[in-house]
Amino acid sequence: MARITKPLTNTEVKQAKPQGKVYTLSDGGGLQLRIKPNGSKLWLLDYMRPYTKKRTSLSFGAYPEISLAEARQKRTEARELLAQDIDPQEHRDDKARARELAHSNTLEHIAADWLEVKKGNITADHATDTWRSLKLYIFPSLGKIPIHKITAIKAIETIKPVAAKGSLETVKRLCQRLNEIMIHAVNAGIIEINPLAGISKAFKNPTKQHLPTLKPEELPMLSHALSMASIKLTTRFLIEWQLHTMVRPSEAAGTRWDEIDLNQGLWNIPPERMKKKKAHVVPLTRQYLALLDMLKPISGRSEFVFPSDRDPKKHANPQTANTALKRMGFDKQLVAHGMRALASTILNEEGFDGDVIEAALAHTGKNEVRNAYNRASYIERRKPVMKWWSEHIEEAAMGNMSLTGKKGLKLVSM
Repeated sequence: MARITKPLTNTEVKQAKPQGKVYTLSDGGGLQLRIKPNGSKLWLLDYMRPYTKKRTSLSFGAYPEISLAEARQKRTEARELLAQDIDPQEHRDDKARARELAHSNTLEHIAADWLEVKKGNITADHATDTWRSLKLYIFPSLGKIPIHKITAIKAIETIKPVAAKGSLETVKRLCQRLNEIMIHAVNAGIIEINPLAGISKAFKNPTKQHLPTLKPEELPMLSHALSMASIKLTTRFLIEWQLHTMVRPSEAAGTRWDEIDLNQGLWNIPPERMKKKKAHVVPLTRQYLALLDMLKPISGRSEFVFPSDRDPKKHANPQTANTALKRMGFDKQLVAHGMRALASTILNEEGFDGDVIEAALAHTGKNEVRNAYNRASYIERRKPVMKWWSEHIEEAAMGNMSLTGKKGLKLVSM
Protein backbone atom coordinates (compact mmCIF):
# COMPACT_ATOMS: atom_id res chain seq x y z
CA MET A 1 0.00 0.00 0.00
CA ALA A 2 1.40 3.39 -1.09
CA ARG A 3 2.47 5.72 1.72
CA ILE A 4 0.13 8.69 2.10
CA THR A 5 1.82 12.02 2.78
CA LYS A 6 0.01 14.33 5.14
CA PRO A 7 -0.17 17.87 3.68
CA LEU A 8 1.68 20.59 5.52
CA THR A 9 -0.04 23.35 7.43
CA ASN A 10 0.90 27.02 7.48
CA THR A 11 1.84 26.66 11.14
CA GLU A 12 4.19 23.74 10.44
CA VAL A 13 5.89 25.64 7.67
CA LYS A 14 6.27 28.79 9.77
CA GLN A 15 7.53 26.98 12.90
CA ALA A 16 9.96 24.61 11.16
CA LYS A 17 13.32 25.12 12.92
CA PRO A 18 16.84 24.66 11.46
CA GLN A 19 18.82 21.61 12.52
CA GLY A 20 22.45 20.58 12.30
CA LYS A 21 21.97 19.43 8.71
CA VAL A 22 19.59 19.99 5.79
CA TYR A 23 16.22 18.27 6.10
CA THR A 24 12.91 18.42 4.17
CA LEU A 25 9.22 18.49 4.95
CA SER A 26 6.94 16.99 2.29
CA ASP A 27 3.54 18.34 1.26
CA GLY A 28 2.80 15.54 -1.21
CA GLY A 29 2.79 15.43 -5.01
CA GLY A 30 6.56 16.04 -5.04
CA LEU A 31 6.38 19.42 -3.24
CA GLN A 32 8.96 19.78 -0.48
CA LEU A 33 10.18 22.46 1.89
CA ARG A 34 13.96 22.28 2.35
CA ILE A 35 15.26 23.77 5.60
CA LYS A 36 18.96 24.57 5.82
CA PRO A 37 21.05 24.92 9.01
CA ASN A 38 21.21 28.70 8.49
CA GLY A 39 17.41 28.84 8.77
CA SER A 40 16.58 29.49 5.07
CA LYS A 41 13.56 27.63 3.67
CA LEU A 42 13.23 26.75 -0.01
CA TRP A 43 10.31 25.25 -1.93
CA LEU A 44 11.29 22.42 -4.31
CA LEU A 45 9.35 20.15 -6.62
CA ASP A 46 10.78 16.64 -6.88
CA TYR A 47 9.88 15.05 -10.23
CA MET A 48 11.10 12.82 -13.07
CA ARG A 49 11.97 14.44 -16.39
CA PRO A 50 9.81 13.35 -19.34
CA TYR A 51 11.45 10.85 -21.71
CA THR A 52 14.74 10.48 -19.76
CA LYS A 53 12.92 9.57 -16.50
CA LYS A 54 15.81 11.01 -14.50
CA ARG A 55 14.85 12.43 -11.13
CA THR A 56 15.50 16.12 -10.54
CA SER A 57 14.14 19.03 -8.56
CA LEU A 58 12.77 22.45 -9.52
CA SER A 59 12.99 25.47 -7.22
CA PHE A 60 9.84 27.52 -6.67
CA GLY A 61 11.52 30.16 -4.48
CA ALA A 62 12.07 30.85 -0.80
CA TYR A 63 9.60 30.97 2.08
CA PRO A 64 8.03 33.32 3.19
CA GLU A 65 8.32 35.19 -0.16
CA ILE A 66 6.49 32.19 -1.66
CA SER A 67 3.66 31.06 0.62
CA LEU A 68 2.43 27.50 1.01
CA ALA A 69 -0.62 28.26 -1.16
CA GLU A 70 1.57 29.80 -3.91
CA ALA A 71 3.93 26.84 -3.82
CA ARG A 72 0.98 24.45 -4.22
CA GLN A 73 -0.28 26.50 -7.20
CA LYS A 74 3.13 26.25 -8.82
CA ARG A 75 3.12 22.48 -8.20
CA THR A 76 -0.26 22.18 -9.92
CA GLU A 77 0.99 24.13 -12.95
CA ALA A 78 4.16 22.04 -13.15
CA ARG A 79 2.27 18.73 -12.96
CA GLU A 80 -0.08 19.93 -15.72
CA LEU A 81 2.98 20.45 -17.91
CA LEU A 82 4.38 17.02 -16.98
CA ALA A 83 1.06 15.46 -18.00
CA GLN A 84 1.81 16.87 -21.47
CA ASP A 85 5.40 15.53 -21.40
CA ILE A 86 6.74 19.08 -20.96
CA ASP A 87 9.64 19.52 -18.56
CA PRO A 88 8.58 22.39 -16.24
CA GLN A 89 12.19 23.45 -15.69
CA GLU A 90 12.86 23.70 -19.43
CA HIS A 91 9.53 25.48 -19.86
CA ARG A 92 10.48 28.06 -17.21
CA ASP A 93 13.94 28.59 -18.74
CA ASP A 94 12.43 29.04 -22.23
CA LYS A 95 10.02 31.67 -20.92
CA ALA A 96 12.84 33.48 -19.14
CA ARG A 97 14.90 33.55 -22.33
CA ALA A 98 11.89 34.82 -24.27
CA ARG A 99 11.37 37.62 -21.73
CA GLU A 100 15.05 38.55 -21.85
CA LEU A 101 14.99 38.57 -25.64
CA ALA A 102 11.81 40.66 -25.67
CA HIS A 103 13.38 43.29 -23.41
CA SER A 104 16.57 43.42 -25.49
CA ASN A 105 14.57 43.80 -28.72
CA THR A 106 14.02 47.53 -28.57
CA LEU A 107 12.14 49.38 -31.30
CA GLU A 108 15.40 50.86 -32.58
CA HIS A 109 17.06 47.42 -32.72
CA ILE A 110 14.15 45.85 -34.62
CA ALA A 111 13.92 48.90 -36.90
CA ALA A 112 17.57 48.41 -37.88
CA ASP A 113 16.88 44.76 -38.75
CA TRP A 114 13.79 45.75 -40.74
CA LEU A 115 15.63 48.40 -42.73
CA GLU A 116 18.47 46.00 -43.52
CA VAL A 117 15.93 43.67 -45.14
CA LYS A 118 14.08 46.55 -46.83
CA LYS A 119 17.31 47.89 -48.40
CA GLY A 120 17.02 45.14 -50.99
CA ASN A 121 13.95 46.88 -52.45
CA ILE A 122 14.77 50.58 -52.09
CA THR A 123 17.52 52.97 -53.11
CA ALA A 124 20.34 53.94 -50.76
CA ASP A 125 18.99 57.50 -50.62
CA HIS A 126 15.52 56.25 -49.65
CA ALA A 127 17.04 54.08 -46.91
CA THR A 128 19.00 57.05 -45.57
CA ASP A 129 15.89 59.25 -45.58
CA THR A 130 13.87 56.53 -43.81
CA TRP A 131 16.40 56.10 -41.00
CA ARG A 132 16.82 59.87 -40.64
CA SER A 133 13.07 60.36 -40.13
CA LEU A 134 12.95 57.63 -37.47
CA LYS A 135 15.95 59.10 -35.62
CA LEU A 136 14.44 62.56 -35.74
CA TYR A 137 10.83 61.85 -34.78
CA ILE A 138 10.49 58.34 -33.29
CA PHE A 139 13.64 57.10 -31.56
CA PRO A 140 14.01 59.95 -29.02
CA SER A 141 10.75 58.79 -27.35
CA LEU A 142 10.35 55.15 -28.34
CA GLY A 143 13.73 53.92 -29.58
CA LYS A 144 14.89 52.28 -26.32
CA ILE A 145 11.52 50.75 -25.41
CA PRO A 146 11.15 46.97 -25.96
CA ILE A 147 9.01 46.49 -29.02
CA HIS A 148 6.43 44.37 -27.19
CA LYS A 149 5.74 47.38 -24.94
CA ILE A 150 5.06 49.78 -27.80
CA THR A 151 1.37 50.67 -27.82
CA ALA A 152 -0.83 52.63 -30.19
CA ILE A 153 -1.26 55.34 -27.54
CA LYS A 154 2.51 55.77 -27.16
CA ALA A 155 3.04 55.90 -30.93
CA ILE A 156 0.24 58.41 -31.48
CA GLU A 157 1.52 60.67 -28.68
CA THR A 158 4.99 60.58 -30.26
CA ILE A 159 3.70 61.56 -33.69
CA LYS A 160 1.22 64.23 -32.53
CA PRO A 161 3.81 67.07 -32.46
CA VAL A 162 4.64 66.38 -36.11
CA ALA A 163 0.94 66.54 -37.01
CA ALA A 164 0.58 69.78 -35.03
CA LYS A 165 3.12 71.41 -37.35
CA GLY A 166 0.94 70.47 -40.33
CA SER A 167 3.51 68.00 -41.70
CA LEU A 168 0.85 65.47 -42.65
CA GLU A 169 2.93 63.78 -45.37
CA THR A 170 5.63 63.12 -42.77
CA VAL A 171 2.96 61.78 -40.39
CA LYS A 172 1.74 59.43 -43.10
CA ARG A 173 5.25 58.12 -43.78
CA LEU A 174 6.01 57.66 -40.06
CA CYS A 175 2.81 55.65 -39.57
CA GLN A 176 3.66 53.49 -42.58
CA ARG A 177 7.21 52.88 -41.39
CA LEU A 178 6.17 52.02 -37.84
CA ASN A 179 3.61 49.57 -39.22
CA GLU A 180 6.21 47.92 -41.44
CA ILE A 181 8.58 47.57 -38.47
CA MET A 182 5.84 45.94 -36.40
CA ILE A 183 4.88 43.57 -39.22
CA HIS A 184 8.56 42.62 -39.51
CA ALA A 185 8.60 41.87 -35.76
CA VAL A 186 5.48 39.70 -36.12
CA ASN A 187 6.98 37.80 -39.04
CA ALA A 188 10.19 37.27 -37.06
CA GLY A 189 8.22 35.79 -34.15
CA ILE A 190 9.21 38.58 -31.74
CA ILE A 191 5.64 39.78 -31.11
CA GLU A 192 2.32 38.11 -31.84
CA ILE A 193 0.27 41.02 -33.20
CA ASN A 194 0.84 44.48 -34.67
CA PRO A 195 -0.61 46.99 -32.17
CA LEU A 196 -0.09 49.96 -34.51
CA ALA A 197 -2.22 48.79 -37.45
CA GLY A 198 -4.71 51.64 -37.17
CA ILE A 199 -2.64 54.58 -35.88
CA SER A 200 -2.87 56.49 -39.17
CA LYS A 201 -6.63 56.86 -38.53
CA ALA A 202 -5.81 59.11 -35.58
CA PHE A 203 -4.51 61.80 -37.95
CA LYS A 204 -5.87 63.81 -40.84
CA ASN A 205 -5.06 62.58 -44.32
CA PRO A 206 -2.61 64.79 -46.22
CA THR A 207 -4.08 66.63 -49.16
CA LYS A 208 -2.83 64.93 -52.27
CA GLN A 209 -0.65 67.34 -54.18
CA HIS A 210 1.06 66.78 -57.48
CA LEU A 211 4.71 67.74 -57.64
CA PRO A 212 5.06 71.29 -58.99
CA THR A 213 5.88 71.36 -62.70
CA LEU A 214 5.71 73.76 -65.62
CA LYS A 215 3.31 73.90 -68.54
CA PRO A 216 4.74 72.77 -71.87
CA GLU A 217 4.80 76.34 -73.18
CA GLU A 218 6.92 77.38 -70.17
CA LEU A 219 9.93 75.26 -71.16
CA PRO A 220 11.64 78.25 -72.88
CA MET A 221 11.20 80.21 -69.64
CA LEU A 222 13.08 77.47 -67.78
CA SER A 223 15.85 77.49 -70.38
CA HIS A 224 16.18 81.27 -70.11
CA ALA A 225 16.28 81.18 -66.31
CA LEU A 226 18.87 78.40 -66.42
CA SER A 227 21.10 80.37 -68.79
CA MET A 228 20.97 83.47 -66.57
CA ALA A 229 21.14 81.74 -63.17
CA SER A 230 23.96 82.51 -60.77
CA ILE A 231 24.67 78.86 -59.93
CA LYS A 232 27.67 76.58 -60.20
CA LEU A 233 28.35 75.26 -63.67
CA THR A 234 28.22 71.64 -62.43
CA THR A 235 24.76 72.31 -60.94
CA ARG A 236 23.55 73.61 -64.29
CA PHE A 237 25.03 70.51 -65.94
CA LEU A 238 23.13 68.34 -63.45
CA ILE A 239 19.79 70.09 -64.13
CA GLU A 240 20.22 69.83 -67.90
CA TRP A 241 21.30 66.18 -67.58
CA GLN A 242 18.17 65.35 -65.60
CA LEU A 243 15.95 67.35 -67.96
CA HIS A 244 17.30 65.54 -71.04
CA THR A 245 17.46 62.02 -69.57
CA MET A 246 14.10 62.15 -67.69
CA VAL A 247 15.51 60.22 -64.73
CA ARG A 248 14.78 60.83 -61.05
CA PRO A 249 16.88 63.33 -59.05
CA SER A 250 18.75 60.64 -57.10
CA GLU A 251 19.48 58.67 -60.26
CA ALA A 252 20.86 61.78 -62.01
CA ALA A 253 22.94 62.94 -59.02
CA GLY A 254 24.51 59.50 -58.65
CA THR A 255 25.53 59.07 -62.30
CA ARG A 256 28.84 57.17 -62.53
CA TRP A 257 31.33 57.29 -65.38
CA ASP A 258 31.51 53.49 -65.50
CA GLU A 259 27.75 53.39 -66.22
CA ILE A 260 28.28 55.22 -69.52
CA ASP A 261 28.84 52.93 -72.50
CA LEU A 262 30.02 55.21 -75.32
CA ASN A 263 30.50 52.29 -77.75
CA GLN A 264 26.88 51.20 -77.46
CA GLY A 265 25.61 54.74 -76.89
CA LEU A 266 23.85 53.76 -73.66
CA TRP A 267 23.71 54.81 -70.01
CA ASN A 268 23.23 51.64 -67.93
CA ILE A 269 21.81 52.38 -64.47
CA PRO A 270 22.14 49.31 -62.20
CA PRO A 271 19.14 47.96 -60.23
CA GLU A 272 20.44 49.09 -56.84
CA ARG A 273 20.27 52.73 -57.95
CA MET A 274 16.72 52.56 -59.26
CA LYS A 275 13.55 53.18 -57.25
CA LYS A 276 11.99 49.85 -58.25
CA LYS A 277 15.30 47.95 -58.16
CA LYS A 278 15.04 47.27 -61.90
CA ALA A 279 17.97 48.12 -64.19
CA HIS A 280 17.27 51.06 -66.50
CA VAL A 281 18.95 51.86 -69.81
CA VAL A 282 18.95 55.36 -71.30
CA PRO A 283 19.91 55.75 -75.00
CA LEU A 284 22.47 58.55 -75.32
CA THR A 285 21.66 61.43 -77.63
CA ARG A 286 24.07 63.93 -79.18
CA GLN A 287 23.11 66.38 -76.44
CA TYR A 288 23.96 63.90 -73.66
CA LEU A 289 27.36 63.32 -75.23
CA ALA A 290 27.97 67.08 -75.42
CA LEU A 291 27.28 67.39 -71.69
CA LEU A 292 29.60 64.48 -70.90
CA ASP A 293 32.38 65.99 -73.05
CA MET A 294 32.16 69.23 -71.08
CA LEU A 295 32.05 67.41 -67.75
CA LYS A 296 35.05 65.22 -68.47
CA PRO A 297 37.67 67.92 -67.63
CA ILE A 298 35.75 68.78 -64.46
CA SER A 299 34.93 65.36 -62.98
CA GLY A 300 36.72 62.86 -65.23
CA ARG A 301 39.04 61.78 -62.41
CA SER A 302 36.14 61.09 -60.06
CA GLU A 303 34.03 57.94 -60.20
CA PHE A 304 30.98 60.19 -60.29
CA VAL A 305 29.93 62.43 -63.16
CA PHE A 306 28.54 64.89 -60.60
CA PRO A 307 30.81 64.62 -57.53
CA SER A 308 30.00 66.35 -54.27
CA ASP A 309 31.76 69.64 -53.63
CA ARG A 310 32.41 68.73 -50.01
CA ASP A 311 33.56 65.16 -50.60
CA PRO A 312 34.61 64.22 -54.18
CA LYS A 313 34.39 60.55 -53.17
CA LYS A 314 30.61 60.98 -52.94
CA HIS A 315 28.10 62.07 -55.54
CA ALA A 316 26.16 65.33 -55.50
CA ASN A 317 23.21 65.63 -53.16
CA PRO A 318 19.92 64.68 -54.93
CA GLN A 319 18.45 67.94 -53.55
CA THR A 320 21.07 70.07 -55.34
CA ALA A 321 18.83 70.66 -58.35
CA ASN A 322 15.83 71.54 -56.14
CA THR A 323 17.85 74.09 -54.18
CA ALA A 324 19.08 75.69 -57.41
CA LEU A 325 15.57 75.84 -58.89
CA LYS A 326 14.34 77.66 -55.77
CA ARG A 327 17.16 80.18 -56.09
CA MET A 328 16.20 80.66 -59.72
CA GLY A 329 12.70 81.72 -58.69
CA PHE A 330 10.82 78.46 -59.27
CA ASP A 331 9.83 77.86 -55.64
CA LYS A 332 6.44 76.07 -55.61
CA GLN A 333 6.43 76.24 -59.43
CA LEU A 334 8.89 73.48 -60.30
CA VAL A 335 10.88 70.80 -58.50
CA ALA A 336 13.53 68.59 -60.05
CA HIS A 337 11.19 65.60 -60.10
CA GLY A 338 8.61 67.74 -61.88
CA MET A 339 10.83 67.86 -64.97
CA ARG A 340 9.85 64.22 -65.57
CA ALA A 341 6.18 65.23 -65.55
CA LEU A 342 6.95 68.06 -67.96
CA ALA A 343 8.66 65.64 -70.34
CA SER A 344 5.79 63.15 -70.07
CA THR A 345 3.18 65.83 -70.83
CA ILE A 346 5.02 67.17 -73.88
CA LEU A 347 5.80 63.72 -75.30
CA ASN A 348 2.21 62.54 -74.84
CA GLU A 349 0.88 65.71 -76.46
CA GLU A 350 3.25 65.10 -79.37
CA GLY A 351 1.60 61.69 -79.90
CA PHE A 352 4.42 59.34 -78.96
CA ASP A 353 3.50 55.81 -77.83
CA GLY A 354 2.43 55.95 -74.17
CA ASP A 355 4.13 52.65 -73.33
CA VAL A 356 7.40 53.89 -74.77
CA ILE A 357 7.14 57.07 -72.71
CA GLU A 358 6.47 55.03 -69.57
CA ALA A 359 9.52 52.89 -70.33
CA ALA A 360 11.62 56.04 -70.77
CA LEU A 361 10.45 57.21 -67.33
CA ALA A 362 11.34 53.78 -65.83
CA HIS A 363 7.73 53.24 -64.76
CA THR A 364 7.01 49.54 -64.25
CA GLY A 365 3.77 47.62 -63.96
CA LYS A 366 3.04 44.50 -61.91
CA ASN A 367 3.59 42.08 -64.80
CA GLU A 368 7.27 41.11 -64.44
CA VAL A 369 7.41 39.16 -67.71
CA ARG A 370 5.94 42.10 -69.65
CA ASN A 371 8.29 44.50 -67.88
CA ALA A 372 11.33 42.44 -68.87
CA TYR A 373 10.10 42.31 -72.47
CA ASN A 374 9.46 46.05 -72.50
CA ARG A 375 12.93 46.88 -71.22
CA ALA A 376 14.48 44.79 -73.97
CA SER A 377 12.20 45.77 -76.84
CA TYR A 378 11.63 49.46 -76.14
CA ILE A 379 15.27 50.59 -76.20
CA GLU A 380 15.30 50.88 -80.01
CA ARG A 381 11.85 52.46 -80.01
CA ARG A 382 12.94 54.92 -77.32
CA LYS A 383 15.93 56.23 -79.26
CA PRO A 384 13.91 58.48 -81.62
CA VAL A 385 11.80 59.66 -78.66
CA MET A 386 14.89 60.66 -76.68
CA LYS A 387 16.40 62.28 -79.76
CA TRP A 388 13.24 64.32 -80.37
CA TRP A 389 13.05 65.36 -76.70
CA SER A 390 16.67 66.58 -76.61
CA GLU A 391 16.18 68.53 -79.83
CA HIS A 392 12.94 70.01 -78.46
CA ILE A 393 14.82 71.23 -75.37
CA GLU A 394 17.45 72.80 -77.64
CA GLU A 395 14.80 74.54 -79.71
CA ALA A 396 13.17 75.88 -76.56
CA ALA A 397 16.56 77.23 -75.49
CA MET A 398 17.22 79.17 -78.72
CA GLY A 399 18.94 82.39 -77.75
CA ASN A 400 19.34 81.18 -74.17
CA MET A 401 22.73 79.48 -74.54
CA SER A 402 21.80 75.85 -73.85
CA LEU A 403 24.86 73.96 -72.71
CA THR A 404 24.17 71.21 -75.24
CA GLY A 405 23.68 73.58 -78.20
CA LYS A 406 26.38 75.12 -80.38
CA LYS A 407 25.95 78.51 -78.78
CA GLY A 408 26.45 77.01 -75.34
CA LEU A 409 29.46 75.01 -76.49
CA LYS A 410 31.14 78.12 -77.85
CA LEU A 411 30.48 79.93 -74.61
CA VAL A 412 32.07 77.17 -72.55
CA SER A 413 35.08 76.87 -74.85
CA MET A 414 35.80 80.56 -74.29
